[in-house]
Amino acid sequence: MNEVRRRTYLDSVALMRLSRGIAVMADVVEAAVMMGTPSNKQVMGDAGLLNDEGQAAGAADLILGVRATTVKAAEGALLEANRLLDQPTGGPRTGKTWRPSTIRAAVGVAPDANLALISVPGDFAAAEARNALRQGLHVMIFSDNVRLEDELALKHEARDLGLLVMGPDCGTAIVNGVPLAFANKVPMGDIGIIGASGTGIQEISSLIAEGGRGISQAIGVGGRDLKEEIGGITTLMALDALDGDPETKHVVLVSKPPAAAVAERIVERLGASTKKFTVCFIGLDELDLPSNTTFAPTLKSAAEAALGRAIGEGFDVKQHVRSVGEGRRLRGLYSGGTLCAEAQVILRAAGEAAASNAPIPGVPGLEEENGGHRVIDLGDDQYTRGKPHPMIDPSVRDDAMARAMSDPSVGIIVVDIVIGFGAHDDPAGQLVGSLPENRDNAPLVIASVTGTEDDPQRRSDQVATLERAGVIVAPSNADAVGLAVACLRAPDKGED
Repeated sequence: MNEVRRRTYLDSVALMRLSRGIAVMADVVEAAVMMGTPSNKQVMGDAGLLNDEGQAAGAADLILGVRATTVKAAEGALLEANRLLDQPTGGPRTGKTWRPSTIRAAVGVAPDANLALISVPGDFAAAEARNALRQGLHVMIFSDNVRLEDELALKHEARDLGLLVMGPDCGTAIVNGVPLAFANKVPMGDIGIIGASGTGIQEISSLIAEGGRGISQAIGVGGRDLKEEIGGITTLMALDALDGDPETKHVVLVSKPPAAAVAERIVERLGASTKKFTVCFIGLDELDLPSNTTFAPTLKSAAEAALGRAIGEGFDVKQHVRSVGEGRRLRGLYSGGTLCAEAQVILRAAGEAAASNAPIPGVPGLEEENGGHRVIDLGDDQYTRGKPHPMIDPSVRDDAMARAMSDPSVGIIVVDIVIGFGAHDDPAGQLVGSLPENRDNAPLVIASVTGTEDDPQRRSDQVATLERAGVIVAPSNADAVGLAVACLRAPDKGED
């Protein structure tokens, strides 16, 4: 069942949260509230959430789609969606929240602001970002599905204006201590981060905070900035900015491996600085770097290099190692794409055969797997089409968890719990609720929690929820995977 609201806009994060709230109503099978762009209509159609009324919607229209077991349940879900959409926002003099309808109006209300966060359908994001640049604002583009040529044009224009464009598809940043989008509350400090990876920034910044240090700035650049077509424009500008920042003493770069020509330009820029750097191009084994730069193969080792010391020394792996049975396999079920990549790096280095739906160099895809371990990025499009990202709605992991728990070939399940602003209120509770009551002979579950004590969900509370349910919690994702490898290799009980 569909309902269309003409010329009604809400940003994608708000719509994902609204979709999640409707989807959990009684007798609702699936629900989505999306702008009527062609790509969104394709998603809704594939999910069985689009009828002729929804198909006729335009890109500036809002589509409410519900699939339920009864007509009454579908109608009730649509009524609730409308109620939430119609909650008054008030005006600037009513004492209620006022939302400017244009960037120009927002600048008029907040003339001292210097950054705009763009979260509109990708078809419109470039135009809004250009408006923001011409108002003298740095831009963070949360939106994805922005054309590559538009990204390149925006970044050229921004560079000419001396402004940063973070994104498109930039999910995480921390600017002057303010977490933006999916980010964690970390203390201010002297370590800067530049990342083409949202969960990579989150894991490194959280580990640095747990290590007693803080972040000067964390600048997201978007997942395509280091492609040859874009040339690392924002990454190089961010390097210039942090190199000139007296508060930043050490800079960490994190991303998937860049294009060779882009990597060469970045390495040359690092060598021209007097500051110290750490480079974590997740999936690369090594890189020829200048003397002021350390190569880190994992997110944990990147944080350790920035801190200048080891992390998680109080975690005794031997205390937690237990045999899971000869020949049984590991299943990694990840909400964070870069955490999924880090798991593959560690398994590959340990000589453990693995496959993934989001493989790093040297790891086969799932279609090529040979009976080894499987490491799944649940944030991939195949799992989130028509659904919120698992960091917003961790129930996306429930079906995969149920299958892994009942698979006799699986001995260990490794999961990530990612907290912070924008994330689910209680992802650990959601995970624990998905576990079967009787876990005799079930796979061992090992987790890590990406986040800090100052996050809304509070890291220690999430850890306690997991541990009460018998889940082993490691200090980092790298430690969780390392423990899993040790368990896979532990001798069966009764052996010498």
